[in-house]
Amino acid sequence: MPHISAKLDELDLAILTAMHEHQKAGILELSRRTRVARATVQARIARMEQAGVIASYDPQIDVTAAGFEVQAFVSLEIAQGALDAVTTDLAAIPGVVEAYATTGSSDVLCRIGADSHTGLQAVLLSIDRSSAVVRSHSVIVLSTVVPRRTLPLLHTLDRAGTSKAPAYRTGSH
Repeated sequence: MPHISAKLDELDLAILTAMHEHQKAGILELSRRTRVARATVQARIARMEQAGVIASYDPQIDVTAAGFEVQAFVSLEIAQGALDAVTTDLAAIPGVVEAYATTGSSDVLCRIGADSHTGLQAVLLSIDRSSAVVRSHSVIVLSTVVPRRTLPLLHTLDRAGTSKAPAYRTGSH
């Protein structure tokens, strides 16, 4: 379900940054770190959750550290109109970590993880068994150059105006 874009201001970004930098912090600790009232932090977080900006509180799991040292990106060309079918097939394969519908020469881009090259081959064969997949192309990951991140992108947003929180209204943050 698509989310309506939320207008984030400096306080929202400060809260998100504090949440990112201190992932185990509760509302009171976030309130202290952002120098705004606990109720304000709680309301802002609730609003960002409702808007889908905060999508999850799941721990970020490093699949490599967990024993899945082989990762690859797989681009798929699928049969016309088969996105729902390939989505179902990919969701049933545990080695498919994530998958996206794309534009360009392929229709779907997947990131897969495996514990070995033999495991990688098994995942690739499972993907190719899908009747929706016409052709696949895989690229093995050698190392991570830039890990998944969101804060630098969020900080490029046009701010939604000034915050009503005193610390942010006066620019003393």
